[in-house]
Amino acid sequence: MRNDREWQMVTIIGGGIAGSALAGALARQGKSVRLYEERSAGSGGGAFLFIDDRGHRALASLGVDAAAVDAGSYPVTGGITSANNLGRRGAANGRGHRFWMRRNLMAILEDFVATSGAEVNYGKPVTDIVFTPGRYTLVQGDSRTAADDLIVGADGTDSVVRAAFEPDRHPEYARDVVVYGMTSEPVTLPTDPSTLHFYAEIAADGSPFSTFGHIWRPGDSAAVWFVRIARAPLTSGDDIGMRPIADWADAIRDATPSNKVLIDVFLATTEGVHVSNARNVPLATASAPSERALLVGDADHAITPAAGVGARDALEDVRAVYDAVVAGTSPAVAMAERRRRIIADRELVRRRSAR
Repeated sequence: MRNDREWQMVTIIGGGIAGSALAGALARQGKSVRLYEERSAGSGGGAFLFIDDRGHRALASLGVDAAAVDAGSYPVTGGITSANNLGRRGAANGRGHRFWMRRNLMAILEDFVATSGAEVNYGKPVTDIVFTPGRYTLVQGDSRTAADDLIVGADGTDSVVRAAFEPDRHPEYARDVVVYGMTSEPVTLPTDPSTLHFYAEIAADGSPFSTFGHIWRPGDSAAVWFVRIARAPLTSGDDIGMRPIADWADAIRDATPSNKVLIDVFLATTEGVHVSNARNVPLATASAPSERALLVGDADHAITPAAGVGARDALEDVRAVYDAVVAGTSPAVAMAERRRRIIADRELVRRRSAR
């Protein structure tokens, strides 16, 4: 069985959260690493996310600076609240959750890679991978690069790596369109600050037809919010990017009848929203991880943003692969164990939500 002592290099496709964290961590251990990312550096985007204590422990174990983490995010000190239009309410302390603007996390991770000694190739998308016995070939336009390295696909829900060696495992629509917004000015709201608020609208048959969420802090330049709308998928693309707020205002109001006051504040202070289909990458049909090609994060097991664990799971994948490569053990075995943990975590959540 091949292990890192025989690999000349680890090739990582995708320079998002997972790929950047893995590249920077391995290079800091003296491993030869090359990273390919289709976007230019500094294009971390305007989305936001929440990462719990497990995700932050993974970041720390990979060598990401704790002071940078503290400066780039803030703790959700008020915990998490949930409510619905049937009168059910709940609250939880959270599990060490911190709020991140994605661009802040990516700035930290891009610096982590840039100062690690890894070979970084921004703006150079890998469009296909051809696997042959004993090696693979990266396709970049008219360019071909042959190698026999370990390849790690960290290239997201529409993974090129997954398409190359698991062509029948496709993303699936998760029955929600997700609208993300951020105000263009400070707002003061009648809800508790530094708290992640969720409100579900429940239909007559008991199914949720929307979930509205938001978080804000006094003195912040902006508040962030989202609405997940249960409906048919977007047909013009899975991610249609930023749209003027006017294009989606009526749909947002229709989906959130119990929160008119809050929604009106957000609609009046938000210029544009990001709109996309929520999608899952199914694990049930996954091929076993290979000793030569692995998937991590959303490329392997993307889950709807409703679960709130995508970034954490990706970082824990990275930690497992990193530990295996550094120790000279099997990253494929490590990722197989990660899949078992992810499936167990999801089943636990399912049982709790069914109570």
